[in-house]
Formats: sequence, C-alpha cells, structure tokens
Amino acid sequence: MLSACSRVNLKRTLATHAKFPSVPSEFKSKVPPYSKLLDNLGQVKKITNDAPLTLAEKILYSHLCDPQESIVSSNLQDIRGLQYLKLNPDRVAMQDASAQMALLQFMTTGLSQTAVPASIHCDHLIVGKKGEAEDLVTAMSTNKEVFDFLQSCGEKYGIQFWGPGSGIIHQIVLENFSAPGLMMLGTDSHTPNAGGLGAIAIGVGGADAVDALTGTPWELKAPKILGVKLTGHLSGWASPKDVITKLAGVLTVRGGTGYIIEYFGEGVSSLSCTGMATICNMGAEIGATTSTFPYQEAHRLYLQATGRSVLADQADIALNEFGFLRADEGAQYDKVVEINLSELEPHVNGPFTPDLSTPISEFGERTLKEDWPQKISAGLIGSCTNSSYQDMTRAADLVRQASQAGLKPRIPFFVTPGSEQIRATLERDGLIKTFTDNGATVLANACGPCIGQWDRQDVPKTSKETNSIFSSFNRNFRARNDGNRNTMNFLTSPEIVTAMIYSSNAQFNPVTDSIKLDNGKTFKFNPPVGQDLPRAGFEQGRTEFYPAADPKPQPDVKVEVSPESDRLQLLEPFKPWNGKELKTNVLLKVEGKCTTDHISAAGVWLKYKGHLENISYNTLIGAQNKETGEVNKAYDADGSAYDIPGLMMKWKDQGKPWTVVAEHNYGEGSAREHAALSPRFLGGEIILVKSFARIHETNLKKQGMLPLTFANEQDYDKISSGDILETVNLVDMVAKKGDNGGELDVKVTKPSGESFIIKAKHNMSKDQIEFFKAGSAINYIGNISRNQQ
Repeated sequence: MLSACSRVNLKRTLATHAKFPSVPSEFKSKVPPYSKLLDNLGQVKKITNDAPLTLAEKILYSHLCDPQESIVSSNLQDIRGLQYLKLNPDRVAMQDASAQMALLQFMTTGLSQTAVPASIHCDHLIVGKKGEAEDLVTAMSTNKEVFDFLQSCGEKYGIQFWGPGSGIIHQIVLENFSAPGLMMLGTDSHTPNAGGLGAIAIGVGGADAVDALTGTPWELKAPKILGVKLTGHLSGWASPKDVITKLAGVLTVRGGTGYIIEYFGEGVSSLSCTGMATICNMGAEIGATTSTFPYQEAHRLYLQATGRSVLADQADIALNEFGFLRADEGAQYDKVVEINLSELEPHVNGPFTPDLSTPISEFGERTLKEDWPQKISAGLIGSCTNSSYQDMTRAADLVRQASQAGLKPRIPFFVTPGSEQIRATLERDGLIKTFTDNGATVLANACGPCIGQWDRQDVPKTSKETNSIFSSFNRNFRARNDGNRNTMNFLTSPEIVTAMIYSSNAQFNPVTDSIKLDNGKTFKFNPPVGQDLPRAGFEQGRTEFYPAADPKPQPDVKVEVSPESDRLQLLEPFKPWNGKELKTNVLLKVEGKCTTDHISAAGVWLKYKGHLENISYNTLIGAQNKETGEVNKAYDADGSAYDIPGLMMKWKDQGKPWTVVAEHNYGEGSAREHAALSPRFLGGEIILVKSFARIHETNLKKQGMLPLTFANEQDYDKISSGDILETVNLVDMVAKKGDNGGELDVKVTKPSGESFIIKAKHNMSKDQIEFFKAGSAINYIGNISRNQQ
C-alpha cells in the first residue's frame, strides 16, 4: 500500500502528465520527458524550501538521478561549485573524429544497444580545397575505412548515422534534436551551440559519452551560474557574434570556467534562435561549462520551421503551465555581466586567442601598434558558429551590394554551409549562385578550415611570413586553421568578413569607410539586411544525406577492425593503480598557453583518431619548453634531445613514468579526448599545472591519470625537467575516497639530491577515485558490468 506522501506525489505526477498530450511515436526520442523532469524538479524544490532557481539549475537538477543524494543542502550556495551531481542526460551526439574512440570504448562494455538516443556525425574528416563536389569524393575515398566503421557501429547499436556531406554536428543537432529543457552530451567542445534552443548541452570526452550511452550516471561538479543581462536590441552592423566576442574580451578564456552562462533580460527577445546558438557556441572559448537561453517566441518559430511543432506545443505547456523553461523570479546569479545590444559594435578577436577583443572602430589603429599584417589574405564564413540562414542572407546582401557597384573580392573567399538543409535552402533561394558568381568557393557541409581541414593553396604551411585571415569561426589558436604557425586568424561576424574581402586592408572599417572604385567614385556598404528564417520554409535537399529517423539495433551486424589498419585500433585496458604512491620524472615544463591543439594536434592527425598508438606520435608537439624556448623538444637525463613524444616513448619502454608541469588553463579548447588518452598511453601518470580547463581535467580523470594543481602557483618556478616528483599521501587520499581536504603533498627531488615538499590540490570525487583505482572509467564500468553478469 502507498504511504500518504506517496499517494500525494502520485496524484501530483498524474496531474502533471495529464497536462501534456501524448507525443506521436516519431517524436518520442526528440521531446524531453517534461513530466518526469517536472517531478524531479518538484523533489528538488521540496529539499531547497522552494528557493528560486536559475534556468540552468532547473534543467540540471531535473535530470538528477536521485535528488536526495545530490542536493544535500537547502542552501543553493552549498551546492554551486562544491557538490558533485549525478545526472541522466537525454541524448548523446558524436562527431566522427571523436566518435571513433568513444565507440571503441563503448564496444568494450559488451552492451547490445545504447541507453539513450544517440547520433554520429561525419563532419571532421573532409578537407576543404576545391569545393564540395571534389572534396567530398576525396574524403569518402580517403576515409572509407573510418566511415564504414562508424556506420556499422550505428547499425549494430541503433545509433543514427549522419554520413559525410550531411552537415556539421552542431547545426544538425540544432535543426533536429536540441529542445528547450533538454540535457545532452556531445563529444565536441562546441556542443553548447544547442543551448541556443534552450537546452543544457555540454561538451565532453568519449569516456564521458560512454557513461550516458551505457546508462551510467554522469557526474558533474555543480557549476556556478553567471548571468549575462542583455538590454536594448541589435541594429546595423552589430550581430549576435559580437555579443560573444565582446563577452570573451570581458571574461577572458578562463573567466567562464566552472560556470554555466545564462542569458536573460529584455534584449533576449530581440535575438533569433540561430543567433542565440552562435552566442552559446562560443561560450566554450571562455571556459564555460555551457550556455543557455530561456524559451522565447523565436524558439517556437524555429521549431515550427524545422518541422517540430509537436515539440513547440509541449514546450509551451512546460513554460506557461509550470514555469519550467525560465528562471524563477528572484533567482540569484553568482556574477552578472550586462551588455547593451543597442550600443554594441562589431568586434574582431585575435590573433592566436579568442579573447583578445577589439571593436572594429579601433582595429585598424591596433594593427599598426601591434605590427599585425595590413594585407588580409583570405576571408572565410560559415562553420558551426555562423552558417545559419540569417548569417548567410546578411552576407549575401553585402555581396549583392558590392556586385551592383562593380566590385569583386580581392582575396580568396570561402563559404561553408552548416548542413544539407542550409545548403539546399540557400541554393533554392539563389544565395549559392550569388556567392559563386562573385568568386566564392563553396565548400562541403562540414567543418573544413575551422578545424584545420583546409588544403590552403595560396600560402604554404612552411611559410615564415606572417599573414592574416578573417573568419567567422570560433577558435584561432596558432596553426589551427591551415597548419601555418604564422597565420593570424581574426574572428568576427560573417558580415565583417564579407565586407573585408572587398578591401583586404586591415585599416578598412566597413561601418564608416568607403572603397575607391576603378571609375574614381567611391562605394560604401549599407548595413546588411537578412532574414531569420526562409519565407518559403527550409528545403530538405538531397535525401541520401538523411538517415533513418529511428534506427533499431541490428545485433548481427559485424564491426570489423583490421589488426593491420593504421586508422583504427582496438583498445587494450590501461593497468589499474598498484595501490602505492606515485613516483614520476618531470619530462617537460611547458611555457604559456597549452591548448588541446598543442597537446594533440588536429589537421592531418585527424585521420588517426581511431588509432591510439599512431595518434600518440603527435603528443604535445605544439608545446613550448619553458627552459629552452623550443617547440616540441625535450631532454633526457644525459642531455640528449628528443621530440616530446619520442622521449615519452623512450621512457615508457624503460618503465619510467613521467609528469608534465604547465601553467594556466591547461587543455583549453576542444573536447579532445586524445589529449588525455595519449599521455596515459605513453606512460604519463601526473599532470601538475596552475589551472585546468574543465573538459580536459575530466578527460584526464576518466583515463586514470592524476590531475593536480599547485596550491601555491609560485611552486611552478621551483620545478625543473629531470626532477623526481613523488606523492606523499595519495594512498590516504584514495582510502578516504577523495575526501581528504582536497590537498596532496608532493615531494620534489632535484638531480643533486636536494628535496622539499610542495602542496598540490585535487578535486577528485568518490567515483573519480574509483576510475583511478581501476585504471580508467571504462575499466570501472566494465568491472561493474562483469560483476552484474
């Protein structure tokens, strides 16, 4: 018999369910379980005495596995930034480069299907060079083994497979899967793009994705909440991209670490859904866990335009009947930043870091002061950040203006549609022709140059001469886009990029300046005009780029991995911890910025994403040695010079575990799991830094490494390569399941024999300690699975 309390809860649950009409079967995997989420949220509200919650907290807490376990206090300040949450995500999305390792890890669990809906997106392995037609054929030939592997995994486990040419993961997720109140994980750092449609979407490594795929509770330290209040409305040249490029300048690449960014205020309602997605996308560049927006009319219109009116109706009920998809009145943010959209001007960010932000009105002067190139060498628009219909119509408007004045681009111009749906709609509405008639190369529906998949013809990779490009991308680390360390990528809106290709001069400000024509007259752009959504609706395009809507597992499908393959390699489990203190040698002391691009380079290395041994030959090849100033150079104890992975391999063969010491925000950038897998594979045991980027720190824990931070940052200066680092109280920390006060003593012994103790910090949770003991998270999950069987 039910208790009185249970009867009340059951009555409340039934009443909640009654508010939501049944969902057609074809939409069940695409509509968040609002009734269940509201029931969970009700439990949280009871524990916290109905304290007002931010939108981010509502979505996160409604996905808790057990609210009673995670919400340990009625005071929200005792939870934010302190308490680990165990969560049940609704969905997983994987791009092809990271999906290989995620699926290789999933295969080791022995499960026959995924616990939640999932999708694979082939977007990272297509090199941009001549245009879609030729580039796609080349990519499908070059990467056939990998694409076949991913497709067979999709068929075997019931995962939706979006093949090469279908589009970029984040655009496809926005068009098909993102939803207000959804919680999803994606194996790409720009997964937060889906927050533009009111979701909590978090970028993770493959091992984290496997948690969700296996139904294992996914753990996240409860983020703090940073509120960004938007007032006014955009006009003229200002665009949604300028909101996030300005915010990056305010907060820096570390300012969002440990926070979810939640946008609110009157200005929100003036933005398009895809504009909000652009803003959320680049939240990754300031270290944020994710970003999100409250449910708006723009979201309803976008859902309707993309064939999801059923979802819009459900979201309307969740908002209007239950107040679910917005922050509670009186909700408190840990920090608040205000941006007046009416006063916002275009910004240009770079070079080499996405937070070096300059208003366009000051950019020309700054280029002279910093001695940046005055000649711009290429313009690129599109990518997952800025390839929406709104972006492209505004860019095309500028192209038409220039064409009518008789202007042609003075530099190479590349356009990357975000999906087949976008490409087909642009083609139907004449925009593709507008671009190509005016000299643009339209690349495949893929990531392309944004992630380094650009076979650039005008500037060789080995060129020592500095050059600059303008792009509407989201990231601009050194050598990221074309493999050339001397290419400066300036991030800005598609509109500014498009205008700049007609001048190619860094001093040109399209908002105020004119271009001299051949006939002696001058031409000045009018502010760009575009459309949020196509008046004739979206065009689906070529059917071969669309997968089955609701694939079922096919257990008889064989997933083949050849032992002779240089692209794919089955994984061998890492060894479990031996129960003793760690004793390691400092292999390298890294200077300055060390992103996942430095730790595990992309570009040509992407082809080895499914082969751990081969891709490990790129480990830390972009890192700068603090002691010598050299890149990709480390020294053995006898003074012999090696490339960094070469010394790692030598020490691994000698049974000599090692440590890397580094500075702030180590592992910034992509959710590149190989930046943790490869060091572990090559014998690394400890990474000791001033601070970590969130995703990378988690990835290290998932692979059984020990990530530590200096308790006193000045201790970084006391350590040199060749020193021996020994943990002193690791055994005690593990025995206490991480609950030892968050500190670890490390003994440093110099080659001279001198030794001293430094304090290091850790934030290992109970579950993460289990990963460490087992040798990796996958080992731990496998152990549990085998024990259950």
